Amino acid sequence: MAQRGSQMDLQKYSCSICLDLLKDPVTIPCGHSYCMDCIRKHWAGEDQRRIPSCPQCRKEFIPRPVLVKNIVLSELVEDLKTGLRDATGDLCYAGPEDVACDVCTGRKMKAVKSCLICPASYCRDHLQPHYDVSGLKKHKLVDPFKNLQESICSRHNKIMETFCHTDQQYICYLCTMVEHKGHETVPAAAGRTEKQKELQVRRQQIQQRIQDQEKDVKLLQQEVEAINVSADKAVENNEKIFTEMMRLIQKRSSDVKQQIRSQQETEVSRVKELQEKLEQEITELKRKDAELEQLSDTEDHSQFLLNYPSLSALSESTHSSSINIRPLRYFEDVTAAVSELREKLEDILRDKGTNISLKITKVDVLLPQPEPETRAGFLKYSQEISLDPNTAYKYLLLFEGNKKATITKQQQSYPDHPDRFTTRCQVLSRDSLTGCCYWEVELKGEGVYVAVSYKNISRSGTSLECVLGFNDKSWALSCSIKGYTFFHNNIQTPVSGPVSSRVGVYLDHRAGIMSFYSISDTMTLLHRVQTTFTQPLYAGVRLFDEGDSAEFIKLK
Repeated sequence: MAQRGSQMDLQKYSCSICLDLLKDPVTIPCGHSYCMDCIRKHWAGEDQRRIPSCPQCRKEFIPRPVLVKNIVLSELVEDLKTGLRDATGDLCYAGPEDVACDVCTGRKMKAVKSCLICPASYCRDHLQPHYDVSGLKKHKLVDPFKNLQESICSRHNKIMETFCHTDQQYICYLCTMVEHKGHETVPAAAGRTEKQKELQVRRQQIQQRIQDQEKDVKLLQQEVEAINVSADKAVENNEKIFTEMMRLIQKRSSDVKQQIRSQQETEVSRVKELQEKLEQEITELKRKDAELEQLSDTEDHSQFLLNYPSLSALSESTHSSSINIRPLRYFEDVTAAVSELREKLEDILRDKGTNISLKITKVDVLLPQPEPETRAGFLKYSQEISLDPNTAYKYLLLFEGNKKATITKQQQSYPDHPDRFTTRCQVLSRDSLTGCCYWEVELKGEGVYVAVSYKNISRSGTSLECVLGFNDKSWALSCSIKGYTFFHNNIQTPVSGPVSSRVGVYLDHRAGIMSFYSISDTMTLLHRVQTTFTQPLYAGVRLFDEGDSAEFIKLK
């Protein structure tokens, strides 16, 4: 009721010319009120020979009345507007997301209905004629929608109420007589019903796919959890086993050390005992020699002959025959035995003597792959490389599906992007490289760098931090008709090998191996890097002169 009262108040204080609330209201002599601008324009538009009259009662005025603002009525209108704002919280006015009334002037009210015949959208007040006027009552009213003109035929300016099955188009009745004459057509409602059935089928299909994929997501999540649990358990067991092995090795080392020291003590004691006995014999022999010398010097013949028998007698040495001088290799046999044990252990750890392996279906982890020996072997790891336009220098043209780059004189219209190289003629691949992969680059020009890089390489400035191969975040092979040079961290390494227009790159990210090959009728290794990669890598190229190009070949 309050809303109905508000509508009645709005009608009472609305201008019958613009149908909006009175603005600067004036009351003419017959008592009817209008907006000052509305009545002025009305009278100005009448035939100058006609006498000014009231648009509602047609009463004529001689002379033309002087228009004066009705202060009281103006205040009443303002009070009404304030009351409406307080009561509805400004909800009756159209916001950015609402459908606005097409008739309201100034600040527009919300539309409550759209008419497909008019076609227009109306607020409650301006919709009222559609309920009161018999001719308008037959118009088709629908809930308000913004794109009302989309339901109007652009060719005939008529409401589109027919669906053409032949052309699968929404058309008006005039279209059925001309452009779509003879076509299979149905009313829009019937066409909607058919399409609604198709829509339901599509929704069911989509919902089924959503359910299936949600199940797959759950399965994948379970697999991730299982992989993590298995990996954590394997790491835990690995640490326990290797810790026990190291404990056993340390114990064995301690035992061997103790045995060596014990044997060392025994041998040294034996040798010293013999040494002391020999030294005692030497002392005794020296004493005997001194006595014989003294006897030899005696002039008394009888004394000489008397003492000679007792002094000349020599006892046999009891030790010299038992002393064997051994070669100076006392514990080398122990060292040899330990070395042999070490070699056997190395064989085990290299998986030569046992079946130590990690067997996870379709998951290539932990164990490095042996580098292929033939080109066919490399091609098993072939990786399709696409260059990322967001990283390309603005004078680099990318084409052939972003697989080829060349220098041009004309700056390309690339949008600004934080990943773009701003001062160096370089570009990186769109996707990162991990695991084992292989790709080949066809080169043209005097100097092209074939490179790989971490994503966090600098992209702007003039320092070497943003140049491929001149920092610790990138590796690059410089290729020219004169030969090759390898660059990393601003250190250059001359590389020998046959010059070719194609270079192959093999990457084993986990093993930290990166190899460059010259590709012709045969493959020739140019340079191999052995390091530890701490981040995913991106393939890239750096060009120098106009006309230089590099193309990442799609390998079969």
